[in-house]
Amino acid sequence: MTHANAPLTPTGRLRLARCIVEDHWPLRRAAERFQVSVSTAARWAGRYRNLGEAGMTDRSSRPQTSPNRTPTRTERRVIKIRVIRRWGPARIGYLLGLNPSTVHRILTRYRLARLTHLDRATARPIRRYEHSAPGDLVHVDIKKLGNIPDGGGHKVLGRAAGRRNSGQRGHGYAYLHNAVDDHSRLAYTEIHADETRETAVAFWTRAQAFFTSCGITVTRVLTDNGSCYRSHLWRDTLRAAGITPKRTRPYRPQTNGKVERFNRTLLEGWAYAQPYRTDTERRAALPRWLHTYNHHRGHTALAGKPPASRVPNLTGQYS
Repeated sequence: MTHANAPLTPTGRLRLARCIVEDHWPLRRAAERFQVSVSTAARWAGRYRNLGEAGMTDRSSRPQTSPNRTPTRTERRVIKIRVIRRWGPARIGYLLGLNPSTVHRILTRYRLARLTHLDRATARPIRRYEHSAPGDLVHVDIKKLGNIPDGGGHKVLGRAAGRRNSGQRGHGYAYLHNAVDDHSRLAYTEIHADETRETAVAFWTRAQAFFTSCGITVTRVLTDNGSCYRSHLWRDTLRAAGITPKRTRPYRPQTNGKVERFNRTLLEGWAYAQPYRTDTERRAALPRWLHTYNHHRGHTALAGKPPASRVPNLTGQYS
């Protein structure tokens, strides 16, 4: 593309070159006619003699040789450290004696500036999966959330007043028990005061009833290695309902990633979405947000459609 201040377009260059080469105009006369320097007129005439009309287009400004480019061997070392150790440009540059900006350019050139395709814990390619039918696998997890003292916390009152108000009786933590269907991302959530095995089992009983009401038969449940999920009560309750309990490998929360991502969405879209003045006010807003999530909020993994789009029997789908 010709820049804004260029005196000649490719068509103008062709006319200039033809005046010199074919009509035998003197260089100086042609340069004056087209308002360019003599050297410019000579350059386009020379390209026309050698390349014809094809020589009138712009060439790449990239040099034919780059003597100061980082050696290929060094680039390979940068890539190897990036993939195996997942270090950033500054740390790699310190190890290899390179400027961090140089390391960043190398990583960008080989599309390694972001390691979105690798698991940060193991450096192995991420294996994304999705079960083919609702109920084949349900992810279950618990998220700890601080309660809001009456009158509001720091988001309403400011840091100093919110800190003083947080010291009143009744301020503590709530536990969000969440269940997310792997195929449809349909979610069920309850707020409880603890994460004991009895509470977890009672929550699952109601969650299973919710999925059943949606026409979903749960066959497997995946959890982390929390004490409530390692209990005999949890195992026996699931097996009595014909459900296979499964647990993630220790220190591998990525395996339960769908519910982990739902936890983040839940906090951003509901818990921290607005400054609530009481914990009761925030809890009252949960059912409406959950309905919006299941029925109306577009999900990127579902091509912008809500979870309800993958559960035909879900009641209230179009409300």
